[in-house]
Formats: sequence, structure tokens, C-alpha cells
Amino acid sequence: MKNEEMSLVEHLGELRKRIMWILVVLVIGMVGGLVAAKPIIRYLKSIPPADGIGWNVFSPWDALRLYMNFGLAVGLLITLPVILYHIWAFVKPGLRETEQKASLLYVPYAFLLFLLGLSFGYWVVFPMAFYFTSSISKSLEITEMYGAAQYFTFMFNIILPLACVFEMPIVVMFLTKIKLLNPKRLHKFRRYAYMLMVILATVITPPDAISAILVAVPLIILYEFSVFMSGFIYRKQLASDAAWELEFGPK
Repeated sequence: MKNEEMSLVEHLGELRKRIMWILVVLVIGMVGGLVAAKPIIRYLKSIPPADGIGWNVFSPWDALRLYMNFGLAVGLLITLPVILYHIWAFVKPGLRETEQKASLLYVPYAFLLFLLGLSFGYWVVFPMAFYFTSSISKSLEITEMYGAAQYFTFMFNIILPLACVFEMPIVVMFLTKIKLLNPKRLHKFRRYAYMLMVILATVITPPDAISAILVAVPLIILYEFSVFMSGFIYRKQLASDAAWELEFGPK
């Protein structure tokens, strides 16, 4: 019991150390984000759908809040690879050597998938949602007056969940690698996964079938790709275990 308690204390100490490293990088990233916030905001104002609207602030804090939100967003984006690395490093002792090397490769791919999700959300889903809500205002003969902070809050509420969903293949591959998931379970829950994808697509898009389909189909393809990669890793695990048992006997 004493050794187990010491082991738990050591794990908590390691977790605290890794969280401190992440916070340090996040603060540095936020400083860089605050420096980059002004040109980024100006660029986003100059391209559709924001280029055709006038922006306003409705309280003295709105401009500052906008600046800080962008600083935090850029800081999180810069810190994401570090977060992924420290997650890997924390679970590394529980993995075999081959699994450690293979799972380390997930870190850059997870970052790329996050960027892909952000791009899909901003260039595909966000314009559809924005133009739909704008069309409703025009049909009701309501003058559109957008607050800058509200505009970007609306944007982030759409693109950030999608960016997280695009991490699904990496999460599934990692959980398969540490044997918490397998393709059989994923096949079993496929219908529920499809339903969740359709619900998510319906929530973040305008209430019409075409928009929902345009978003739901890529999400479903993403799930099927996750199942395929899970099966690939699972078959390699079975082959590796069979070779080990053939050489050394049953575990």
C-alpha cells in the first residue's frame, strides 16, 4: 500500500509539473496572440462574410474582450501541440515501447486535424449560418447592426466544436492503441454515432436539409475513417500478440 501511495503521489507530481509547463507555454502564446490579434481581426474584417457589414461595440469592454479572446484563441492554438505532447508523455509509462513511438506520431496529425476542422468550420459552415441568419433579418425588414464581440462569439461557437470533432480519428486511434476501444465496439455504436453527427450538423447549421447534409456527410465520413484506422491498429495488435505468444507462450 505504501509503494502504491508513493506511486500515486509521484504521478500527481508529474501531472502538476506538466500542467505548469502547459500554462507557461499558454501565457507565452497569449502574449504572441495579443500582438497578432490586431492584424488577424483586420484581415477577418476584410473577407466575406464580414467585409459587407459595419461593426460596432455596445459597451466599453467589448473591444478589450475581443482583443483578449483572440489572444486566448491564438495562445491555445500555439499551445495545442504542447498539450498533446504532455498528454502523450503522461500516459507513456503505461505503453509498450512500440506503442510509445507509434502514439508520438499522433501529435502532429492531431494538430493538423484541428486546423482542418477550423478551416472547414470557418470556410464552409460559418458562412452558411451567417448568411442564413442575415437573410432572416432582411426578410423581417430588420436593420442589421453587428457587434464585433458578438460576431466573433457566434463564429467561435461554430468553428471550435467542429475543430474538436475533427480530432475524432486521432482519439479513436489512441484509445485503440491502449486497448480501450476496438472496431467491434465502434461498429456496434455506429447508428448512435450517426445520429449524434446528424444532430450536431443540425444544431450548428441553418434549419434546412441541404446545409445539414453538407455538414453531416463529412462528419460521418470522419467517423468511418476513424473506424477504418481503429481496425488497422487492432489487426496489428492481434498479429503482434500472436507473434509474442508463439515465441514466449500465453501471457
